[in-house]
Amino acid sequence: MSLPTITSLAFLTPGNFADDDPHTGLEETLQLFEYGERLGFDGAWIRQRHLEHGVGSAAVFLAAAGQRTERIELGTAVIPIGYENPFRLAEDLALADVLSRERLQIGFSTGMPHADLLGDLVHDSDWRELDLSYGRIARVLDHLRGDYLGGPDTVIHSPGNVQRPRLQPHNPGLAHRIWYGGGSLRSSRWAAEHGLSLLSGNIVTGEGTDDFTTAQLNLLTEYRRALSEGRETRVALGRVIVPFDSADAPGRARYRDYAASRHERTLAPQGPRRTLFAPDVVGTAEQILEQLAADPVLAEVSELRLELPYEFHREEYEQILHDVRHLIAPELGWRPAALAEGALRLR
Repeated sequence: MSLPTITSLAFLTPGNFADDDPHTGLEETLQLFEYGERLGFDGAWIRQRHLEHGVGSAAVFLAAAGQRTERIELGTAVIPIGYENPFRLAEDLALADVLSRERLQIGFSTGMPHADLLGDLVHDSDWRELDLSYGRIARVLDHLRGDYLGGPDTVIHSPGNVQRPRLQPHNPGLAHRIWYGGGSLRSSRWAAEHGLSLLSGNIVTGEGTDDFTTAQLNLLTEYRRALSEGRETRVALGRVIVPFDSADAPGRARYRDYAASRHERTLAPQGPRRTLFAPDVVGTAEQILEQLAADPVLAEVSELRLELPYEFHREEYEQILHDVRHLIAPELGWRPAALAEGALRLR
């Protein structure tokens, strides 16, 4: 069985920190972004999490990460749009993108984790009656494109200038680097129809099937069917991949226990939405490559994103990235960004 070919390699990290020492955890996550760039990874992504020991504002974190790195793409997967003001979020993202020299890749979703606790704190009116779904993401896109506000004669006066009002900084390129974290046929279709790139990870909705692989292949097929001809977007596949070649014995045991604790959820659809989970890919590089070669979904994409486990330590994350970069990704045809850039300079 032949191996799939990967041209872009990124990782997604949860940004863990301790309740009594958030700075240390956040600093270590920034260091992980720096480490990933040194290894030659193409992208480093952060989860946005509310009320948890994780990053509550991806825009703020990525602004900091942009000052600590020079080349690597900086992504967030995903921002739950239901908690965001579309104009203010667009302002924050545009500013962070300019500061990073246009390296942001922004992923959205329509979910509202912990809505029973947060909904009334975020929204002054009854949030259950508001459009907190796809339309809110479309509003962010409209703002990022930089349409002028008011009529053609509308101007604002500020110290030193008179100008037509629109979102500042004006940075319309970011609107072409927006992703949607799609887990259902409807969401993948909407993303395609609006020209968003697609993130598909290890969780999908079982629609007409109990098999995760079948459901995810159907999702990719629907996305590509709905995409306008000639429109350029990207598709990235997320998998929890944990090699333990350079891990010590306690680390290997921890990785095995982690995968075992999550295996039962992969056996059947979960909950009323029939959520399907992919098994974690854990083992030696040789074992992992065998599993990846047997993954028909990976054969359909060229971008792979490692979804790092929750609640691991920085040293463990670095070991996982190191082993994937040196032992797994090259076997999939991937080349580190630094080597690719060097080869181009030699031509």
